[in-house]
Amino acid sequence: MAQAQTLSDAQLKRVLQWCSTRRHSTRDRAIIQFSFYAGLRAKELAALQRGDVYDEEGRVREQFMLRAAQAKGARARTVWINRRLRRVLEDYATRLDMTDPTKPLFVSQKGGAFSANTMTQLFLDIFKAAGFAHASSHSGRRTFITNLAGKSVSVRVLAELAGHSSIQTTQRYIDVNPEQMRHAVELL
Repeated sequence: MAQAQTLSDAQLKRVLQWCSTRRHSTRDRAIIQFSFYAGLRAKELAALQRGDVYDEEGRVREQFMLRAAQAKGARARTVWINRRLRRVLEDYATRLDMTDPTKPLFVSQKGGAFSANTMTQLFLDIFKAAGFAHASSHSGRRTFITNLAGKSVSVRVLAELAGHSSIQTTQRYIDVNPEQMRHAVELL
Protein backbone atom coordinates (compact mmCIF):
# COMPACT_ATOMS: atom_id res chain seq x y z
CA MET A 1 0.00 0.00 0.00
CA ALA A 2 1.32 3.46 -0.93
CA GLN A 3 2.07 5.93 1.82
CA ALA A 4 0.05 9.08 2.24
CA GLN A 5 1.31 12.08 0.32
CA THR A 6 3.26 14.70 2.25
CA LEU A 7 2.33 18.28 1.42
CA SER A 8 4.48 21.37 1.01
CA ASP A 9 3.59 24.65 2.73
CA ALA A 10 2.09 25.91 -0.55
CA GLN A 11 -0.01 22.76 -0.91
CA LEU A 12 -1.23 23.02 2.69
CA LYS A 13 -2.16 26.64 2.02
CA ARG A 14 -4.20 25.48 -0.99
CA VAL A 15 -6.03 22.91 1.16
CA LEU A 16 -6.78 25.53 3.82
CA GLN A 17 -8.04 27.98 1.18
CA TRP A 18 -10.37 25.29 -0.13
CA CYS A 19 -11.57 24.59 3.42
CA SER A 20 -12.50 28.27 3.69
CA THR A 21 -15.22 27.68 1.10
CA ARG A 22 -16.88 24.93 3.12
CA ARG A 23 -19.91 25.20 5.38
CA HIS A 24 -17.88 24.21 8.47
CA SER A 25 -14.76 26.07 7.39
CA THR A 26 -13.39 26.98 10.82
CA ARG A 27 -13.79 23.43 12.11
CA ASP A 28 -12.30 21.89 8.96
CA ARG A 29 -9.34 24.26 8.95
CA ALA A 30 -8.71 23.49 12.64
CA ILE A 31 -8.84 19.72 11.98
CA ILE A 32 -6.41 19.95 9.07
CA GLN A 33 -3.99 22.17 10.98
CA PHE A 34 -4.18 19.99 14.09
CA SER A 35 -3.06 17.08 11.93
CA PHE A 36 -0.21 19.03 10.29
CA TYR A 37 1.04 20.87 13.38
CA ALA A 38 0.63 18.18 16.05
CA GLY A 39 0.79 14.98 14.01
CA LEU A 40 -2.40 13.45 15.36
CA ARG A 41 -4.17 10.53 13.66
CA ALA A 42 -7.79 10.79 12.49
CA LYS A 43 -8.86 8.46 15.33
CA GLU A 44 -7.15 10.72 17.86
CA LEU A 45 -8.66 13.91 16.43
CA ALA A 46 -12.11 12.32 16.49
CA ALA A 47 -11.70 11.36 20.16
CA LEU A 48 -10.60 14.79 21.43
CA GLN A 49 -12.75 16.55 23.97
CA ARG A 50 -12.81 20.28 24.62
CA GLY A 51 -11.28 19.82 28.08
CA ASP A 52 -8.32 18.01 26.54
CA VAL A 53 -7.22 21.09 24.61
CA TYR A 54 -8.66 24.00 26.65
CA ASP A 55 -8.26 24.66 30.37
CA GLU A 56 -11.06 25.70 32.76
CA GLU A 57 -10.76 29.34 31.64
CA GLY A 58 -11.01 28.38 27.97
CA ARG A 59 -7.31 28.97 27.24
CA VAL A 60 -5.41 26.66 24.92
CA ARG A 61 -3.12 24.35 26.85
CA GLU A 62 0.59 24.21 25.99
CA GLN A 63 0.36 20.43 26.13
CA PHE A 64 -2.17 17.76 27.02
CA MET A 65 -2.29 14.04 27.62
CA LEU A 66 -3.81 11.96 24.88
CA ARG A 67 -5.37 9.17 26.92
CA ALA A 68 -4.73 5.54 26.05
CA ALA A 69 -8.37 5.11 24.98
CA GLN A 70 -7.95 7.96 22.47
CA ALA A 71 -4.68 6.75 20.94
CA LYS A 72 -3.70 3.93 18.63
CA GLY A 73 -2.28 0.94 20.46
CA ALA A 74 -3.72 2.20 23.75
CA ARG A 75 -0.51 4.17 24.40
CA ALA A 76 -1.08 7.47 26.19
CA ARG A 77 1.25 10.30 25.21
CA THR A 78 1.81 14.01 25.61
CA VAL A 79 0.71 16.23 22.73
CA TRP A 80 2.51 19.55 22.44
CA ILE A 81 0.75 22.58 20.93
CA ASN A 82 3.01 24.99 19.04
CA ARG A 83 2.36 28.71 18.47
CA ARG A 84 0.81 28.24 15.02
CA LEU A 85 -1.67 25.66 16.25
CA ARG A 86 -2.36 27.71 19.38
CA ARG A 87 -3.56 30.64 17.22
CA VAL A 88 -5.80 28.32 15.22
CA LEU A 89 -7.29 26.83 18.40
CA GLU A 90 -7.79 30.25 19.99
CA ASP A 91 -9.84 31.28 16.95
CA TYR A 92 -11.73 27.98 16.97
CA ALA A 93 -12.59 28.41 20.67
CA THR A 94 -14.60 31.55 19.90
CA ARG A 95 -17.14 29.30 18.17
CA LEU A 96 -17.40 26.72 20.95
CA ASP A 97 -19.58 26.43 24.03
CA MET A 98 -16.97 25.78 26.70
CA THR A 99 -19.37 24.95 29.55
CA ASP A 100 -18.95 21.17 29.16
CA PRO A 101 -15.33 20.02 28.82
CA THR A 102 -16.46 16.49 27.90
CA LYS A 103 -18.11 17.61 24.65
CA PRO A 104 -16.30 16.61 21.46
CA LEU A 105 -13.76 19.15 20.25
CA PHE A 106 -14.89 18.59 16.67
CA VAL A 107 -18.60 18.13 16.08
CA SER A 108 -19.83 16.37 12.95
CA GLN A 109 -22.63 17.60 10.73
CA LYS A 110 -24.96 15.29 12.67
CA GLY A 111 -24.19 17.15 15.90
CA GLY A 112 -22.13 14.51 17.70
CA ALA A 113 -18.57 13.35 17.79
CA PHE A 114 -16.86 12.11 14.66
CA SER A 115 -16.03 8.44 14.49
CA ALA A 116 -12.55 7.49 13.34
CA ASN A 117 -14.05 6.47 9.98
CA THR A 118 -16.02 9.66 9.43
CA MET A 119 -12.97 11.75 10.35
CA THR A 120 -10.88 9.77 7.85
CA GLN A 121 -13.54 10.32 5.19
CA LEU A 122 -13.60 14.06 5.92
CA PHE A 123 -9.85 14.23 5.24
CA LEU A 124 -10.23 12.27 2.00
CA ASP A 125 -13.08 14.50 0.80
CA ILE A 126 -11.17 17.70 1.57
CA PHE A 127 -7.91 16.56 -0.04
CA LYS A 128 -9.63 15.18 -3.13
CA ALA A 129 -11.63 18.39 -3.64
CA ALA A 130 -8.44 20.45 -3.19
CA GLY A 131 -6.75 18.37 -5.91
CA PHE A 132 -4.65 15.94 -3.89
CA ALA A 133 -5.73 12.43 -4.86
CA HIS A 134 -2.88 10.73 -2.97
CA ALA A 135 -3.35 12.61 0.30
CA SER A 136 -5.18 11.00 3.21
CA SER A 137 -5.80 11.45 6.92
CA HIS A 138 -2.17 10.40 7.45
CA SER A 139 -0.78 13.16 5.20
CA GLY A 140 -0.68 15.70 8.01
CA ARG A 141 1.02 13.22 10.30
CA ARG A 142 3.65 12.30 7.68
CA THR A 143 4.21 15.96 6.84
CA PHE A 144 4.59 16.82 10.55
CA ILE A 145 7.25 14.12 11.04
CA THR A 146 9.01 14.87 7.73
CA ASN A 147 9.19 18.61 8.44
CA LEU A 148 10.63 18.07 11.91
CA ALA A 149 13.16 15.55 10.56
CA GLY A 150 14.17 18.16 7.99
CA LYS A 151 14.91 20.53 10.86
CA SER A 152 17.27 17.93 12.38
CA VAL A 153 14.96 16.81 15.18
CA SER A 154 16.18 13.49 16.55
CA VAL A 155 14.29 10.40 15.37
CA ARG A 156 13.90 9.44 19.04
CA VAL A 157 12.09 12.73 19.75
CA LEU A 158 10.00 12.21 16.60
CA ALA A 159 9.00 8.75 17.81
CA GLU A 160 7.85 10.18 21.15
CA LEU A 161 5.86 12.95 19.47
CA ALA A 162 4.25 10.44 17.11
CA GLY A 163 3.53 7.88 19.82
CA HIS A 164 5.60 5.20 18.10
CA SER A 165 7.25 2.52 20.23
CA SER A 166 9.85 1.89 17.54
CA ILE A 167 12.03 4.42 15.74
CA GLN A 168 11.88 2.13 12.69
CA THR A 169 8.19 2.93 12.40
CA THR A 170 8.95 6.64 12.65
CA GLN A 171 11.64 6.41 9.99
CA ARG A 172 9.08 5.04 7.50
CA TYR A 173 7.08 8.25 7.91
CA ILE A 174 9.94 10.51 6.86
CA ASP A 175 9.72 11.56 3.24
CA VAL A 176 12.99 12.51 1.57
CA ASN A 177 12.88 15.20 -1.09
CA PRO A 178 15.41 16.95 -3.34
CA GLU A 179 15.43 20.09 -1.14
CA GLN A 180 16.55 18.05 1.88
CA MET A 181 19.26 16.31 -0.12
CA ARG A 182 20.54 19.63 -1.52
CA HIS A 183 20.62 21.09 1.99
CA ALA A 184 22.42 18.00 3.33
CA VAL A 185 25.29 18.18 0.85
CA GLU A 186 25.70 21.90 1.52
CA LEU A 187 26.56 21.05 5.12
CA LEU A 188 30.00 19.88 3.92
